[in-house]
Amino acid sequence: MFSFLFYIFTLLQVTFLFIVSILVLGVTYPFDKTRRWVHECSRCICFMLYDIFPFGKRTIEGLENIDKNKAYVMALNHNSGCDIFSAYKIPLNFRWVSKREVFWVPFMGPLLSVHGDIPIERGNPKKAMAKVSRLGKLWLSRGATVAIFPEGTRSKDGEIHNFKLGAFNLAKEAGVEILPVVMTGTNNAFKNRWFVNWGHRVAIRVLAPVPVEEVAALEAKELAQRTHDRMVEALADLRADVANEKR
Repeated sequence: MFSFLFYIFTLLQVTFLFIVSILVLGVTYPFDKTRRWVHECSRCICFMLYDIFPFGKRTIEGLENIDKNKAYVMALNHNSGCDIFSAYKIPLNFRWVSKREVFWVPFMGPLLSVHGDIPIERGNPKKAMAKVSRLGKLWLSRGATVAIFPEGTRSKDGEIHNFKLGAFNLAKEAGVEILPVVMTGTNNAFKNRWFVNWGHRVAIRVLAPVPVEEVAALEAKELAQRTHDRMVEALADLRADVANEKR
């Protein structure tokens, strides 16, 4: 019953904030090319989904690694659809790179479009890479971070698998730092697929960014591997810390 009411609440508030986002975009577009205020509407949606309920929670560590005056290519591990909502805890203005199919989802898809997120066709890697490069550099030049799941798809076992090179080529082309982020707990948001797990916890850890000098000096493949290895180690540490807190 409570899960059903939560879905109704989610539908109503996403619809309302979608309308608000359109109005905000119309008013702020001439002077807010980064769509920061539209992004704040999305942050508000995620706050209401997570933080007004007393049972579940999102925690974040490593905020000292973020310079809010910089734009990054942000690389995150991908376990579930809840990753996107959870990541709005990160205090940056960012645009998502996401598969085009997500943009067809009722209510959510139009909201992503208003937000300025980047849809790609995963079945056409060459076209997808070109679009990430073109639109990613555009947003970075405006001062917005670009958020990418470098695995390219959800992990079925919760572990971090091989990275594709799009995020790392973009960072090299744009001359920006890579900001690695790991999350755990996002795949526990629901029980039996449909029932809300009211007590679930999402833990987020922001790692130190990869400096521009290192991004420029390394080939994209080596850069991807080093970032992958750091994130694997950090995810294991984060899970261990969460487990210790529960004892």
